[in-house]
Amino acid sequence: MTWTPDLVALGNRLRKNDRHWSRWARREDTECYRVYDRDLPEFPLQVDRYGDRAHVQLLHKGRWTEPDVLEHYGPALLETVANALTDGDTTRLAAKIRERGRGGEQYADSGLAEGAPFMVHEHGLRFEVDLERYLDTGLFLDHRSTRAMVRTQASNKRFLNLFAYTGSFTVHAIAGGARSSLTLDLSNTYSEWTRRNLALNRLDQPEHQVVAIDVLRWLEGAPRRDERFDLIVLDPPSFSNSKRMDTSFDVQRDHAWVINRTLLRLAPDGLLLFSTNRQGFELHVGELSTARVLEITRKTTPPDFQRHPPHRCWEIRHA
Repeated sequence: MTWTPDLVALGNRLRKNDRHWSRWARREDTECYRVYDRDLPEFPLQVDRYGDRAHVQLLHKGRWTEPDVLEHYGPALLETVANALTDGDTTRLAAKIRERGRGGEQYADSGLAEGAPFMVHEHGLRFEVDLERYLDTGLFLDHRSTRAMVRTQASNKRFLNLFAYTGSFTVHAIAGGARSSLTLDLSNTYSEWTRRNLALNRLDQPEHQVVAIDVLRWLEGAPRRDERFDLIVLDPPSFSNSKRMDTSFDVQRDHAWVINRTLLRLAPDGLLLFSTNRQGFELHVGELSTARVLEITRKTTPPDFQRHPPHRCWEIRHA
């Protein structure tokens, strides 16, 4: 093995980036942000800060796919990150190897310590995250600006959150004054997580319902007369074939259907925000029901994600 990675350069870049983004985050009243995203080609890492902890994802590519490279340099790589971001404390570091697999990203956990859920702040709101136990952390940082947008538009609105994950959009909507909300996700685990996030912010009120349900099956049903929403977030998975679902879901193949069914629940003057992180995604506007569509990806991509924007987002309204 003749290649030797320049770990000093990586450590210097991490410290420089963290100084810059930490100042920005304080102004934003948040403590979760992206520190590093493949800045140096020889280090295909994505590194995020969650309070005083760091979440590291190694994109399994290039030299890092070679087992001897990962075995030899992996510990030193993580030590470099820890020295730069967590005062050398590897117990405050969670690490995962991310590989491309069928239906999206696949992960291999390599955390250095057994983690536990803890609380972080975003725009003054509280959220529970877990860097170790699950594939994702509980808070998608690339949608921070989208959540802030929802918060500013939610006043006195009836809010619907589909494929809600841990309900972070719902927390922002209620904090913004939504008069009612319905939050749907297939997972009981994530629905309970949503309820904890609401409770953390003292927003768990009867008018804000959280239901674990197959969203696709729910959309198949005919909406009730009183089942119209002024503001809807639709952020489906790229792919899903859960055993609890009747059929598989592919966002490229099925997005027109799911958007059209969601539009049946949108109030006449309402706003639907549709987003996906599927790489190479193409929106089939011609297959949508009569609607006005405007891409707002640049507006919803936070400054710490400008290097590699991970999602695309559209405003969709009735024509």
